[in-house]
Amino acid sequence: MADLVPFLMFQKRDAAEAMEFYTSLLPGDTVLSDQRYGADGPGPEGTIVMAEFTVAGQRVRCSDSFVRHQFDFTPSASLFVTLDSKEDLERVFAALSDGGGALMPLDDYGFGPFGWVNDRWGVSWQLSAPTPN
Repeated sequence: MADLVPFLMFQKRDAAEAMEFYTSLLPGDTVLSDQRYGADGPGPEGTIVMAEFTVAGQRVRCSDSFVRHQFDFTPSASLFVTLDSKEDLERVFAALSDGGGALMPLDDYGFGPFGWVNDRWGVSWQLSAPTPN
């Protein structure tokens, strides 16, 4: 069976830091696998060859690219997370925007509470919560 998993490529050797941060945001999220370069690998020793973790229970993969590319993360592709409550939305939005920036501040845009943020690594997150009854 085919498998689709979002993949985040980090270019500043900070994939491990980002992965640990992401898995700290929501209860139950965890690092599933973590393969690092050794002393004789093509990438710097200790950086991530490939890792897999969960965000909101969904698998995400990441790596540290040892090749410097002319591109990086862009808001044209983002991770969309629906939180359980407006309080969770506010907490996660604040955590992700720390060191990053809001593309759309938290507000009700007619379909419920929503915010869009780039985190400190440049990864784009669209965050929502159910509309209260």
